Amino acid sequence: MDNPTASVHDIPDGAPILDVRGDDEWAAGHIDGALHIPLADLPARYGELPYDVDVYVICRTGGRSRQAVAWLNANGFDAIDVSGGMGSWNLDNGKPIVADGDDEPWVM
Repeated sequence: MDNPTASVHDIPDGAPILDVRGDDEWAAGHIDGALHIPLADLPARYGELPYDVDVYVICRTGGRSRQAVAWLNANGFDAIDVSGGMGSWNLDNGKPIVADGDDEPWVM
């Protein structure tokens, strides 16, 4: 079964977004309000996710988010892969991101 997917434009306002990129990628630039759980940490930290709503999962280009969505959905969550990842979010569509610290945010 294929993972459910959504474009960055399909994400409802206020929907939970899970960023599964690494710590350095997150620090460089991320979606304000997103939850950060690196893919490798997901099996230990999935309890931080809401269980009763759709969770939109994002990474850099889509590889890690596909893995995360498959794992989450196999474990009872309603996870949706964000097509194109942060590249689509920020680089292609100009949606805002923030960075940790004072540096200009960017997608790495």
